[in-house]
Amino acid sequence: MKVAFLTAGGIAPCLSASIISLIKNYNNINNTYEFIGYLNGYKGLLMGNSVKIPSNISDNQNSINIFGGSFLGNSRVKLSNVRDCIKNKYVKCDESPLEVAANQLMQDQISILHTIGGDDTNTTAAELVDYLDKHNYNLTVVGFPKTIDNDIYPISQTLGAYTAAEQTSLFFKNIVNENTTSSRQLIIHEIMGRNCGWLTAYSGYLYMQDLMNMNFFNEIGLSREKWSIHGLYIPEIKFNLKDESIRLNKIMNKYDCVNIFLSEGAGIENIINEMKNNNDDIPIDAFGHIRLDEINPGQWYAEYFKEKLDCDKILVQKSGYFSRSSSPSSEDMKLIEDHAKNAVKYAISENSGVVGIDDDTGKLNCISFKRIKGGKPFNVNYGWFKILIENIEKC
Repeated sequence: MKVAFLTAGGIAPCLSASIISLIKNYNNINNTYEFIGYLNGYKGLLMGNSVKIPSNISDNQNSINIFGGSFLGNSRVKLSNVRDCIKNKYVKCDESPLEVAANQLMQDQISILHTIGGDDTNTTAAELVDYLDKHNYNLTVVGFPKTIDNDIYPISQTLGAYTAAEQTSLFFKNIVNENTTSSRQLIIHEIMGRNCGWLTAYSGYLYMQDLMNMNFFNEIGLSREKWSIHGLYIPEIKFNLKDESIRLNKIMNKYDCVNIFLSEGAGIENIINEMKNNNDDIPIDAFGHIRLDEINPGQWYAEYFKEKLDCDKILVQKSGYFSRSSSPSSEDMKLIEDHAKNAVKYAISENSGVVGIDDDTGKLNCISFKRIKGGKPFNVNYGWFKILIENIEKC
């Protein structure tokens, strides 16, 4: 039996580790499985680019786990976006990407496909299952929920998110010390999160918890307030820029600095409205998402607050690439191992779906592809989030 893997979308601190953990669990059951990986996600599947993965690779699990990213490579390709696939020469003008991908799986005699990615990756996998089923080819697809944003319905905790939050917090622990380089300094920490503020919120929580355990020395200017988060903006909570400018200016006057945690999708309507008023082109990716990296939300807010806070210096720092390329933490590794064990069980029994912790039951099971979708908002009623907000408001 031949098992294939592909990793797609942006990278996260779980990809290589997930593949190796899956292979280890297959070997524990039967050491006759063959393994291949499609290079650069669905792009590799469309173009027939794959590599054989030796079954004994799992003997090096601990060594491989320390690498971030995916040893198979990633890409952002949507099979249903025919125009984009043709434009990038992944398929010919008269070809259907879905048909090309399905034919490649049949040609390679794949029995089980593991897709490790976000909602787009796994809903695309569902389309492949349906297509092949209609053509009497039996393919089992079991997906892994990967995204550092933690924003996939109906999954409680996605792989890689815990690690990304830890790394995002670590990133700011160094960056915040830049407030000693100038008077009236504004630091904006821009964090990934288009529709969901979980990563911004949880990394902020971890950062503030560490801060509460540190010793400070007010008599020489090392005060907890100067190192605290003064503003935290996420898509789930509306905020008034005028009111925030007044509040933050008071903090700047008192502590000579302002530190902001900004989810890249927070208040994005302010930026889009300005771009529309200026008749600027709004960049869109293959999935119809606004290209936030090109819009640069952190810089937009820096320009907005510059005069409002009478800043002498502004520093905008993005932690996204730092956090998402990390190796998985021990907490994420436990999740990966649990997911892999269950994924292999479901795959062998020919149950297609996404293995994840179901919001409805709180249990790890195989969730129907039909229930998978993105844009899941962060629940602001979590107790730890309320503690975070309380600590920020103490400033």
